[in-house]
Amino acid sequence: MNPTFLFLLIAVSFSSSLAGDVKKNTYIVHMSPHHIPPTFDNNHLDWFQSSLKTVSHTAETIYTYQHVIHGFSTRLTVEEAEALQSLPGILSVLPELRYELHTTRTPEFLGLDQNNNLFFPENDREGDVIIGILDTGVWPESKSFDDTGMGPIPSAWNGACESGTNFTSSICNRKLIGARFFANGYEATLGPIDESKENRSPRDDDGHGTHTSTTTGGSVVAGANLLGYATGSARGMASRARVAVYKVCWIGGCFSSDILAAMEKAITDNVNVLSLSLGGGTADYYRDSVAIGAFAAMEKGIFISCSAGNAGPTSYSLSNLSPWITTVGAGTLDRDFPAYVSLGNGRNYSGVSLYRGPSLPNKMLPFVYAGNASNSTSGALCMPGTLLPEMVKGKIVLCDRGVNARVQKGAVVKEAGGAGMVLTNTAANGEELVADAHLLPASTVGQKAGDEIRKYVISESNPTATILFEGTKLGIQPSPVVASFSSRGPNTITPEILKPDMLAPGVNILAGWSGAVGPTGLADDNRRVGFNIISGTSMSCPHVSGLAALLKAARPDWTPAMIKSALMTTAYTAYKNGKIIEDLATGKPSTPFDHGAGHVDPVSALNPGLVYDIAAGDYFDFLCALNYTVAQIQLVTKKNTTCEASRTYRVGDLNYPSFAVVVPSDSSRKTGSVKHTRTLTNVGPAISTYKVSTFSDSNSVQISVVPETLSFSEVNEKKTFTVTFTAGAMPVNSNVFGRIEWSDGKHVVGSPVAVSW
Repeated sequence: MNPTFLFLLIAVSFSSSLAGDVKKNTYIVHMSPHHIPPTFDNNHLDWFQSSLKTVSHTAETIYTYQHVIHGFSTRLTVEEAEALQSLPGILSVLPELRYELHTTRTPEFLGLDQNNNLFFPENDREGDVIIGILDTGVWPESKSFDDTGMGPIPSAWNGACESGTNFTSSICNRKLIGARFFANGYEATLGPIDESKENRSPRDDDGHGTHTSTTTGGSVVAGANLLGYATGSARGMASRARVAVYKVCWIGGCFSSDILAAMEKAITDNVNVLSLSLGGGTADYYRDSVAIGAFAAMEKGIFISCSAGNAGPTSYSLSNLSPWITTVGAGTLDRDFPAYVSLGNGRNYSGVSLYRGPSLPNKMLPFVYAGNASNSTSGALCMPGTLLPEMVKGKIVLCDRGVNARVQKGAVVKEAGGAGMVLTNTAANGEELVADAHLLPASTVGQKAGDEIRKYVISESNPTATILFEGTKLGIQPSPVVASFSSRGPNTITPEILKPDMLAPGVNILAGWSGAVGPTGLADDNRRVGFNIISGTSMSCPHVSGLAALLKAARPDWTPAMIKSALMTTAYTAYKNGKIIEDLATGKPSTPFDHGAGHVDPVSALNPGLVYDIAAGDYFDFLCALNYTVAQIQLVTKKNTTCEASRTYRVGDLNYPSFAVVVPSDSSRKTGSVKHTRTLTNVGPAISTYKVSTFSDSNSVQISVVPETLSFSEVNEKKTFTVTFTAGAMPVNSNVFGRIEWSDGKHVVGSPVAVSW
C-alpha cells in the first residue's frame, strides 16, 4: 500500500475465487448461542461443524468466534450459503468484506509536554494500560519500542508474540508486549501470501502499522526526524503504555474475517484500548463487522477509536458511525514545511515539500506543463509512461494532482529526465497542502496558486521557474484547521448521532516507520528512514487512542463512554481570538459535521467535571429505537432479549455527549419540536452546582433546558435533564448549529448541536 495516498477507507464485498475453489466466496456465519440443539450438549464447535456439513461436505471453518460474534467463517457457494441461512439457529450469513487503510510536534501542540505530571502525580499507572492496534503490523526494531526503564509486563496480559517470517517471539519486549498476525481469511480468498513480497508474520512491510502504533504509545526518542525535517523528541501520546499489534492488513487489503479474529484475540488478551485506522463503509450496524466486534469490546470495558475516513470534504462521507465507537476526524498542526515556487515573471508562490537531496541549480530552469509534454490525454496528471523525455529533460514540470499518487508523479517526472516538479491541487483538493518526501526537487501548491502558475507556464513563450526549500517552520496560524480530506457528517445510518465525534492531529504527522520501504512507499525508493511524515485520519485516530490510554491510566474506574465524554465535552471549537476553527476546504468556519465536538484538549479532559456515561443496556435500547428485529439486535449484542412492546424507545435519548436533532416537519409548515433526555455524572468536586447556557446560530431554532441548574452533593451522583428543540420554518435539508454548555465556574461541559430538517 502506498502511504502517500490518504488511505481511503472503503469496504467492498469480495467474491473472487481461487483455482480449484470455483464460485466459492467467504462468509461470516452468525449463530444464536441460545438456540443450540440439546443433542450437542452445549458443545458449540460441534454444532458449528454439524451445521456446516449439512450444506457442504467439503467446506471447512476458517475461524471460529466466541466473543466478537458467536459463529464462524467459511467458504461456500451462493447456493450453500442460502441453504445455511435457512437452518435453525442461524442468525445471518454475511459475505466477506475487504477493508482498506484510511510525533515530534504533536505532544507539545496538545499541551502534554508541560502537563504530563498532571496525569500521574504520585505513581506511574500508564504502564498498566495496554493499547491494541489493528493494522499492517509492526517494525519491532524501531527506537519507539525501546523498553528501557519500563517495569514488568502487566499481570492481566494474556497475549502472545507470534513467530513468523523474519519475526521471532523473542523480539517483543516490555514496551511491545504482543504481536500477532491474521491471514486465514485473506488467504482463503486470494491464496497464500507471496512471501517474496511481504512477510507472513507480524512484521510491517508497509509502514502504516508502525506509524499508528508509535503514535499511540511510542517511547520517547530524542533527535527524531525525517530527512532532517521536524527534528525533535518523538513520543507517542501514552509513551509509557504497552503496545500490542494485530496485523490484519496485507497488500490485498484487510478482510473482515481476519479483523474479527484479531478483535476476538485482543479481547481475550485483555487490552484496554483498541485502535483501528480502517473503516467499514456505511453498512447497518448489524452488517458491519467492525461495529459488531467493537460492541463486544465495549462490553468488556475496552475503549475503541476508529478513523473517520478520508473522503472529505464531501458530506455524508464518514465511516465507523456506531455510537460505541469513537470516530476521529483530522486537523492540522501549527507546523509546516514550506517550499516556494519562484517564477521567471518575479512571482513567488508558497507550497510544501519534504524533499531532501541534491539541490536544483542556482538559476531559473525551463518550465513546462505536463499536459503540453505528452501525447496522452492524461498527460497533465503525470501518469506513468505519459511524459515525452525530449520535452521534459532538464526542466521543471507542472503536474496536476489526481488519480495516481502524488509521489508517483514525481517519480514519473524523474524517470523522463525532468529536473523538478511543481504539483498543483485541483478543485477536488482546494488549498489543502500535504507534504511528501519526493524523489526529486518538488513542491505542492494549492489550487489558486496552481491556476496562476499554470496560466503563466502555458501563456509565456519562455517560462522558467525554480523551487526554494525552507525546512521546518513552527507557529503556523490558524491552527488547527479541519483537513479537506477529513470525512464529514451527517451520519448516514443514524442521523440522530452526530459524527465525527472529535478532531485530532492528522496532517503531516511524524512517527515511526518500517525498515522495509522508503518514505514514499514506491518500489524504486531505496531510502530507509526510522521516522516518516504522512497524513490521514489514519493518523488522527491513534492520537485519540493514546489519549484514551492516558485517561484510562489516570482514571481506571472510568468506562469507555466516560473517557469518550471527557474528550468530547472539553474539546475546543474556537481559537483564542474567538473565531470558530476553520475548514480548509472552504476557508470558512467549520461546523459540527466537520469537527464534531471540537479539537481534543487532553489536559482539560483529565478534569471534565461532568460526564455522559453509557452502559451496554443503553445501547440495546438504542438498537430498539432503530426498530431493529430481534435477530438483528442479537447480531450486535449476542443476547437473546427482545424490546418491550409497551415501551417507547427514542434514538435521541441515548446518553450521547452531543446532540443531532432531526426535525419531523410536516409538508406545509416544516416546523417541529423534538425532546432529548440526558444524564450527567459528577466526576468533579463532591459539592458543585452547574448552570446551563445555550446557543443557536439561527433564530429559527430555540433551545430550552429543564432544569436549568444541576446541583450535586457527592461524587458519581447522577442528574437528568431534558432539552427541547423548537424549530420554525426552514427549507428541507437545511441545518442549524448550536451549543449547550454546563458550567460551575471552573469546568465547562460543552456539547455541539446540529439541527436538520
